[in-house]
Amino acid sequence: MSAGGGGGGGLRLGAGGEFDRLRAIFATLGATGRGLGDDCALVRIGGRTLAVSIDLSLEGVHFRTDWLSFREIGWRATAAALSDLAADGAAPIGVLVSVGLPGNRRGRGKRRRDPATEIMAGVGAAARHVGAQVLGGDLVRSPRYLVDVCVLGVAARPVRRSGARAGDGVWVTGRLGGAAVALAALRTGRRLAPAARRRFARPEPRVAAGAWLARRGARAMIDISDGLAADAGQLAAASAVRVELELERLPSWPGVTPRAAAGSGEEYELLVALPPRFRERDARAFRRAIGLPLTRIGRCVAGQGIRMTDHGRPTTPPAGFDHFPGR
Repeated sequence: MSAGGGGGGGLRLGAGGEFDRLRAIFATLGATGRGLGDDCALVRIGGRTLAVSIDLSLEGVHFRTDWLSFREIGWRATAAALSDLAADGAAPIGVLVSVGLPGNRRGRGKRRRDPATEIMAGVGAAARHVGAQVLGGDLVRSPRYLVDVCVLGVAARPVRRSGARAGDGVWVTGRLGGAAVALAALRTGRRLAPAARRRFARPEPRVAAGAWLARRGARAMIDISDGLAADAGQLAAASAVRVELELERLPSWPGVTPRAAAGSGEEYELLVALPPRFRERDARAFRRAIGLPLTRIGRCVAGQGIRMTDHGRPTTPPAGFDHFPGR
């Protein structure tokens, strides 16, 4: 839950138990929490805009110590928070990290180094990867491992979830489904291919991609953390448009069906609404500059919610991740 810099209340949110709770929180906060609900808080300081976000990773919910090393846990938690900056088109400055440790527990393998040291080594590596610094934090005893990362950046032209308009194209960076492949293998104990493991354990926050898209007129962006269909619903709600997605256009991980790719969470690719003037030649320029594919997968139209088709036939969008299902 992050805040924006203006407006009289929280941003419009889509469906789900997590967002029902957020709506109740926004109503309780009233004017104190104006603009809540976007990827980052945006604070004007002189002629610059400071972008701030916070993201908590909890053992048993976001990671398991028998699946990941402590360094990977630190990297992954930091990348998830940095991805919020990418979705606003912001350049990272630094990170603040709180780490919770359950006594003298150890992770898998024969490690002898302190878990806090290893976690912070992963945090530092992820920060350096995007040109940021570790600015400080806190260390506490906790029943489970937790890594709470606050990220700070600056945005020349911040991009919100709420700017999409009818007629805009809907595009996505990279390929989707690699995280789902890795998660399925880890859950069943199957051999995990190195590329899929890297996708899961060391996700890449698309900072350069977000900045490039912001400069080229992106109207709305969101990072794909809960699944394409779920996050498209959040962009649609915030922008008061309907997002129409064409399933067969999805750029999918090898061996992953488009439907499975549409439901895969923790991908940390960017879903972006771009004006009609943005065409395939611009997508080719993006690939040359960033080294990633940029694929048009749909459009924004008047209305609300999302509509998904498969070769022209309507299909039910796959459910995304919800921290509080059934509320």
